Amino acid sequence: MPELPEVEVVRRGLAEHVTGKTITAVRVHHPRAVRRHEAGPADLTARLLDTTITGTGRRGKYLWLTLGDQSALVVHLGMSGQMLLGEVPNANHLRIAALLEDGTTLSFVDQRTFGGWMLADLVTVDGTDVPAPVAHIARDPLDPLFDRDGVITVLRRKHSEIKRQLLDQTVVSGIGNIYADESLWRAKINGARLASGVSKAKLAELLDAAAAVMTDALGQGGTSFDSLYVNVNGESGYFDRSLDAYGREGEPCRRCGAIMRRDKFMNRSSFYCPRCQPRPRV
Repeated sequence: MPELPEVEVVRRGLAEHVTGKTITAVRVHHPRAVRRHEAGPADLTARLLDTTITGTGRRGKYLWLTLGDQSALVVHLGMSGQMLLGEVPNANHLRIAALLEDGTTLSFVDQRTFGGWMLADLVTVDGTDVPAPVAHIARDPLDPLFDRDGVITVLRRKHSEIKRQLLDQTVVSGIGNIYADESLWRAKINGARLASGVSKAKLAELLDAAAAVMTDALGQGGTSFDSLYVNVNGESGYFDRSLDAYGREGEPCRRCGAIMRRDKFMNRSSFYCPRCQPRPRV
């Protein structure tokens, strides 16, 4: 699933190319792509028609387009969702297409059909306008209003694994499995440690590491392991070449040379260095 850097890459591409443009036609090719819009595809199509895109927004992994009627088109990328401009490489996976006034087609392509579009009202949360379905999502480490000390206070109260808390989007958003492992490796913390047992200073280092690694990933267009994640022009990111932990089982740690390990975690995998990030004692 795309994490903060990948979603931000898509948001920036959309901001550059669709802001100020009016939607002149919409066609829903697959009903599952609008299943989150409870009023159905006909309502979504009718409400988008002749609406101007006034801007873009993102919180954590959630992306939206702000519209001229003070609503928002929330885009859920799911596992394989893509927002593409221009020609679609595989029309079999085209789920929604919107024609803009300049003749550009904005396409939502989703091979696995886990993502989709929905319209929602904007609400104000802590001084920021966000779509109502996103209101419960915490700010992310790249948000200018991110309260690092406040998140540290929350984490110190959590008697569960620190990696589990990093993945909780109501605590801190935008961090998924890949960047959690990368952040933990940079901060030399094992993800199985209890959040309540990590010092404030170490938690600050961890959150700073999360911000740094996601900034680095942004600079390289995000992380692409396959063709499912691409930017609005269909191009893949290449941060996968710079990963220090994720996917490196059996390879030497770039810091100390110990052999990297993989543990099962929440139906996923955790990658870590047994020397730099020793597991907590039972």
